[in-house]
Amino acid sequence: MKYGQMYMIEPAQLLAHPLVVVPGFMSDGRVWEPQIRLLSRHVPVTVAPVLNADRVEDVAASLLVHMPEKFTVVGAGLGGSIAMAMLQEAPDRIAGICLIGSTPLPETPAKAAEREPWIIRARSGRLRGVMEEVIPASALAPGPLRHQVMGQLADMAEDLGADVFVSQSRMLQRRSDQQATLMRADQPGLVICGVHDQIIPVKRQLFTAELMKNARIEMIEDAGHLPLMEQPDRVSAILHNWIVGEHALLPKCEETLDPLPEPVWTSRRSRRRPVAVETPAVDSTAATSEPVSEDVLQLTSEYRASA
Repeated sequence: MKYGQMYMIEPAQLLAHPLVVVPGFMSDGRVWEPQIRLLSRHVPVTVAPVLNADRVEDVAASLLVHMPEKFTVVGAGLGGSIAMAMLQEAPDRIAGICLIGSTPLPETPAKAAEREPWIIRARSGRLRGVMEEVIPASALAPGPLRHQVMGQLADMAEDLGADVFVSQSRMLQRRSDQQATLMRADQPGLVICGVHDQIIPVKRQLFTAELMKNARIEMIEDAGHLPLMEQPDRVSAILHNWIVGEHALLPKCEETLDPLPEPVWTSRRSRRRPVAVETPAVDSTAATSEPVSEDVLQLTSEYRASA
């Protein structure tokens, strides 16, 4: 796909197949709750667990044994790497692929080395603090919900534990270059990108969409690296449009028509510190001190998220 050139995707192609969603780094099925509620009205939805393994390809191979004969896969972050590995292993079984905050590029040596101290500290019982460094608040969109989202992410990490942290960190360090996989793919493709993502920058996600022959990119203005947690209703609407189509109206329910003022669930840390949630002064300042970069502002409207 070249800039300025878009392909028409017939939603019926995807509506005929089950949907498999793959969580990102140190996440679980909780991040997919809004999408499951909405999309399960149209297609069967399965949450694929990110199992302990040494390599992304090992997880993909294990999951494929239990997946439907043909399915649409949506992966976020590390889950996107697993989705691409599934596409590489069994392209005939993938009806469509959506990547959220993911990249087909392998980990750089510098980034792989950066993970080693995090692994040591996670093993020593400091996992919650480590997560604040792996995915810092600055990688999310400015606003009063930053604290909530960071607390939710830390909750999931604590539930999954240090062993899963180590395993998933190794997967990221060893992940393969999947550029050729995406270039060969002729399935419908979708990239969902948070404009404020500093971990997988906008330019890299534009590059990801351009690799695929039959793909488009949707950008979410008020999201960073975790669109599923920052703007769950917007992600749900985008996926609904991609899988079901514009001709099928979104159900008249709160989660789609009226954006929720708070995340889907409240983090344990936030429940312990309610005052911090009610005082958004720091993040309100951040909204003015962290403007959208000029590179993003200069993108054509064709590549920006539709209202």
